[in-house]
Parts: sequence; structure tokens; C-alpha cells
Amino acid sequence: MLSQKAFEMQQSGNEMVGFGDDLVAPVIETRPVDTAAAFEMQQSGNEMVGFGDDLVAPGIETRPVDTAAVFELQQSAHTKDGSLDRFGKPAVRGRTGGWKSGFVLLVSQGLVTIAFYVLEASIVLFTKYVMRQTNAEAESTFSLWMGTVYLCSLVGGFLSDYLRRYLISIYAQVFLTVGFGLLSALAHALLKPHGCGVIGKLCDPHAPVEVLIFYISIYLIALGNGACESVLATFAADQFDEEDPAEKQSETSFGWYFVIASNIGRLISVALLVFTESTGNWLPIFWISSGCVITALVFLVSQTRRYRHFKPSGSPISRIAQVIVASWRNRNLQVRSRGEGLPYRGEWEIDGTRRKTDDLKFLDKAAINIPITQVEEVKCILRLLPVWLCTIWSSVVFLQTPSLFTEQGAAMDRTILHFQVPPAGMIAFDIISTSTLIVFYDKLIVPLHIKLTKTQSKTLAELQRIGTGFVIAVVTMLSAGLVEQQRLKYSDGSTKEMSSLHILWQIPQYILMGASKAMVCVAEKEFFAAQTPDGLKSLEMILSFCCSALGGCMCHTILWVVTKSTASNGKPGWVPPNLNDGHADRFFFLLAALTMLNLGLFVMFAYRYISISTQMRDGIEEMEELAP
Repeated sequence: MLSQKAFEMQQSGNEMVGFGDDLVAPVIETRPVDTAAAFEMQQSGNEMVGFGDDLVAPGIETRPVDTAAVFELQQSAHTKDGSLDRFGKPAVRGRTGGWKSGFVLLVSQGLVTIAFYVLEASIVLFTKYVMRQTNAEAESTFSLWMGTVYLCSLVGGFLSDYLRRYLISIYAQVFLTVGFGLLSALAHALLKPHGCGVIGKLCDPHAPVEVLIFYISIYLIALGNGACESVLATFAADQFDEEDPAEKQSETSFGWYFVIASNIGRLISVALLVFTESTGNWLPIFWISSGCVITALVFLVSQTRRYRHFKPSGSPISRIAQVIVASWRNRNLQVRSRGEGLPYRGEWEIDGTRRKTDDLKFLDKAAINIPITQVEEVKCILRLLPVWLCTIWSSVVFLQTPSLFTEQGAAMDRTILHFQVPPAGMIAFDIISTSTLIVFYDKLIVPLHIKLTKTQSKTLAELQRIGTGFVIAVVTMLSAGLVEQQRLKYSDGSTKEMSSLHILWQIPQYILMGASKAMVCVAEKEFFAAQTPDGLKSLEMILSFCCSALGGCMCHTILWVVTKSTASNGKPGWVPPNLNDGHADRFFFLLAALTMLNLGLFVMFAYRYISISTQMRDGIEEMEELAP
């Protein structure tokens, strides 16, 4: 009935005048309303003017509203991107999503970042002075742990293809809460005798069960943060309708705010580390971290009724596997130049613009059973794999900041006036450098690029920015190696792991590292987003987190090989328990050389890479040539 539709329309914020079959919309032509309907309307609190059959609503002109018009207005109240509310019904724009939900997720992300980054930035020193590990063991523990964090990000991304992102975010933050709770409670038993855990003062040996609980707690945190990191940002973006121009612009702004919220959380965690590493009191920051993740979980749950959701779309891995399996099964069939004589599914020209490509022909045989569009999607992914493999090395370089850089700073003079600078606090220069370059990229880098190249290009291409980031990474490792040479030169020669070289000499390498991250990480995400086909968009996140996960494992392997090969025949090795006995500078120079080698491979692959936009342009040109 029309009355029912009118009621729904009133619920969505559109007022109606009249009742029954004579229901009317405001500010349009009038028609009489019968007395019975008027009486019912008066009973509902709406005044009427006039007498008898000529009774009408005051001050407005009315005309009948047809069912189609009401339905169209109802549809305009819903989002256009297919998002759903918590009951699985189309999401109503004014009641779901938007900045109200987005702001809560920003706060949740910031609190999680504070908690996690406190542990990330301090775990090397904690394992060294509280868990009594050597420098190499502490860095190895950190590399494996960070690799697990990113591996869990992949697990979270994979599960998001089958479960709602909201549920994964809840479960992830529950794991975070349990992990930090265990670590905070365990710290009471680990920090013995009182005052241990500071630089130069080891704690007592621990029972095996305590060590086991420590590893369980930090890997629960890795699982929770990894899954949360990969899903929460995407879930936050789901709160904005991409099909609505205003909300699309809000989504773009929200992406920047999300990065800023993460960086603010990191800076707050650095401030907490200043207190901890100066006093050796680890308990307060662990309990503060526990409080942060509990509060983040409360914020996340508080907007449950407003969140927008999407139906899980299935894993893109299955689409890739279908093509590979089909091409293998059809390997004995002969394929002609454009598929003549074979029952190919789909047209060789895709969407009228993208032509069938001639490389990776062994996959063409899959098109007998699978649409050619899907085959070309898999080809796009295989083409970018060489470039993607080169970006893995960036994670190896970036992992030196919270690991070997921190150990190097701990063995330097940290006194400013009467204050002891915490080694992990130097990461603030990294964070500030990254944030500054991201915010002012258009005002600093682009004009410099135009001036040097004498072109009017608005920006550097993604691959150019990644290559620039690798060049900066080489300079970063060289800077760290030179600082380490000077640190060894001014070491006191005693059994203490100290040097008179001041920790402020580390500032250049931290600033350079931040600049390298800003160039590589942002461009890497943009490159994967632009070059991943529409049907495999979720692979963008998987490729990004795979870089970090494999980089952590690679860093651990390199350190293990270097330690084993340089510590033979009674030699302490390059990264010994006491840095004054080794040559960490050689390790930094080795990383610089390997980064240069990786840069050379990257340039070769980037030069030969054919982007999706180039394929589309070539397809258009070919079609124009074939046109009569």
C-alpha cells in the first residue's frame, strides 16, 4: 500500500502530508482530502485547515504522489556502492557509515598504534637486557617477530575475503588485549632484581616457562596487530560510498588522516619510551599499552550499529589458480594466432580497449574454459612480479631502524645536559621525516623534479619514486656505516659496550631512512593499486604485506649467515654481543652493496615493465588501425 511506503519515507527523513490513498508530498499542487482521513491525521498530531470534503493541509500546495516517485526517493536515501547495514539490508546513508564511524576507527587505530609501536621499538632492548639475549639473537628475534606480524597481515587479508571485516577486527583486537595482558603480568616476574632491564644492567636468568609465556604473548600481539593492520584500514574505507562524489572526496581525506593517526600514535609511543628507557621501568608502559588496546576495542564496538559492511567476495587466489590449472590441462592443445577454431570464452578484445597480449602465451590455452578477461588479469599479476620481488628488499633496509640502529645508539654517548636520550627515541626523527615528506611532497619534490628534468610532468611516476627511495636507502646504509666506524674509533676499549661518540650523529641516517620510506612505501601502494586488475583488487593488499613478511625473513637469514661466516675460528664476528668487539660498519656496508645490486635489478625490470595503461593505449591504437 502507498501508506506503508509513506511510513517508510517518513522514517528516512522525508515528510508526507495526508493519509490513505490521497497521500501527498509537500510543496506541490493540492487536491481535497476526505473528512475521515483528516480526522486520522489530526489524531496523529497534524493540523488541517478547511471544512468537509475540501479540508487540506495548511500552507502547502499538494498533488498525489505516485508509487514510483516514492520508491525513487527511498532509493536515493541508500548508498550506491552496495554496502549493507548490520542486518544485511541496504545501508541508509544518514544512519550508517560516514565520518561518525570513520572518526571512531581513527581513534581505535591510533590507540592500537601506540600500544604496538611501544613494543616494536623496545623489543630489541627488552630481549637484550631483560631476556639476556646477545645483539645478534635480539635482532634475529625481532626480525622473525616482525615477519610474523606481516604474515598475520596476509592471514587477515585472506580471511577478509570470506568473513566480514568487522568480525576480523574484533577478533584481532581481542588477541592484542590478551597478548598485552599476558606480557604486562609476566613483566612482574621477569624484572628481577629491582632496577634491572636498563642499558648495561641485565636481569636474572628466567625459568623456561617464563620464556615460553613471553614468546606466546608477543606472538599473540603479532597475530592481533597483523590481522588488525590489514583489515581495519579497508574496513574504515568501507564507511564511505565510492559512488557518491562527496563521500568519495571524504574517503580520500580520510586516507591521509588514517596515516596521520598512525604517526601520532608512533610519536606518543616514542614519548613513553623516553620515560621507560631512562628509568628502566617497563611495567607502566606495558600496562598503558594494555589500557590502550582495551580502549581501542571499546571504541570499535561502540559504533556497531552504524558500520557499513560488504558481502565477502571470495579469494582472488582461486581466480589465479583456475587459470593456471586450466592452462596446464589444455597444454597439449594447439593455439592459433587469435584463437581461430577453438571454443574460446570471451572476446580477444576486452571492454573494447585492452587488447589480448602476446606474451605469456602458455596461459592463453586456459581461455578455452575460462573467460579471456580472467586470463589477462593473471598475466597482469605475473608481469609485475619481478618489480614486486625487488621491493621486498626495502623491508630488509627499513627493519634496521628499530633493530641495529637502536643497538648502535645504545652503545653511544646519550647525555644531553643531565638527560639520557633513549636509543629508541631517535626513531622520532624517522617518523617526522616520513610525515613531512608525505605532506609536502607536491611542494618540495615535484618542483625540484621539474627544475632538474626541465619537464612539466606533475609528479614522478610510481616506479621512479620507488627507485629514488632505493637510492636514498643506499646513502642511508653508507651513513650508518660511517657513523659506526667513528663510534668504534672513539670506543673506550673496556668491556663496556660504550663509545664517546654522541648519539646525535645518528640523526642523518634516521632522516634519510624516513625519506626513503616516504618515497618507497607510498609509491609502492599506489603502484600495486594502479597495476592490479579490477577483478583481483584484494591482491593489492596481499602483495604489499608479502613484501614486509618476506623482508623480515630475509633480514633474519642474512644476519644468520653473516654471523656464522664471520664468527668462525674464535673471531667475534661482525655483530657480536659487544658491538665494540665487532664490525657492524661492515654489515651496514654489505647492506648498502646489496641495496645497490637490488637497485640495478629494479631499474632493469622497471624499464621492461609494460603498465596496464600502456596496454590499453596500444589496444586503442590497434583498433583504430583495423577500423575501416
